[in-house]
Amino acid sequence: MKVGIIIVNYNAGPALCRAVQSSIACGRVGSVQVVDNASGDGSIAAMQAVCGSSEKLKIVVNTENRGFSVACNQALAALSEPFLLYLNPDCVLTAPALEALLEALLADSAAAMAGPVLRYPDGRVQAGGRRATPTPWRSFVRASGLYRLSRVFPRLLPDIVLSQESVGESVSEVDAISGACMLVRREAIQSVGALDEAYFLHCEDLDWCMRFRLAGWKILFVPQASVTHEKGVCSVSRPVFVAWHKHHGMVRFYRKFYAARHAWPLRAFVTLGVWAHFVVKLPLAVFRLGQK
Repeated sequence: MKVGIIIVNYNAGPALCRAVQSSIACGRVGSVQVVDNASGDGSIAAMQAVCGSSEKLKIVVNTENRGFSVACNQALAALSEPFLLYLNPDCVLTAPALEALLEALLADSAAAMAGPVLRYPDGRVQAGGRRATPTPWRSFVRASGLYRLSRVFPRLLPDIVLSQESVGESVSEVDAISGACMLVRREAIQSVGALDEAYFLHCEDLDWCMRFRLAGWKILFVPQASVTHEKGVCSVSRPVFVAWHKHHGMVRFYRKFYAARHAWPLRAFVTLGVWAHFVVKLPLAVFRLGQK
């Protein structure tokens, strides 16, 4: 059973080469499809110099940045494997991690996708590997800072900060996993459709997880699989751009899945809250930009 790897690159620097090398080295991998969104840092040429001789490697270079979802869908259309691993260019894959993810999906025919424990290079567990669906209530709790109470009163808000819980030892069903590394069953994609291209960057993974679950598919978190994720390599040079798209994507997510369930005052309140959060975060993004 072969797996196709999908990697979207935008100025990932040396990290891209590490991601591609680690993917090629996995025996389960049949193809590694890299789609470059008009990078200007020479990362594609540097990666080709090291990995270009591999028969597994396929590269598409876009003339403009078409967005993450569009690029992923380009790669999906070019591959034929029954399982696809969507991998960020700042991740390092291992054969054991891929095997654990694949075993989880093969063991449960109702599972659409599986995600690993994401770790920083120093081994710390990242918070985004497993997530609860960002409902309006959960988003209010986060934006208002009330989520901090869960550290003192964990039973008060039990599903707000999953990162405070142990990753466990067994495969578990979750609301959502991170788009940084997710193994997806092609059959499931055919049933709900590919990534929503209206999301330029961020929130497309939450959208996909929601659509899978609404269609009756399961989302699995696999603690036996561990993947190193440098996090933010592609966004460090454009923090304001990334922050804007992250918040814009969240507004789209709420409108798409919750608009019909709630009265307009609540919808307006949530939208206002999302953009208020962006305004609060904007000075930090501008500061980071000034540090470059």
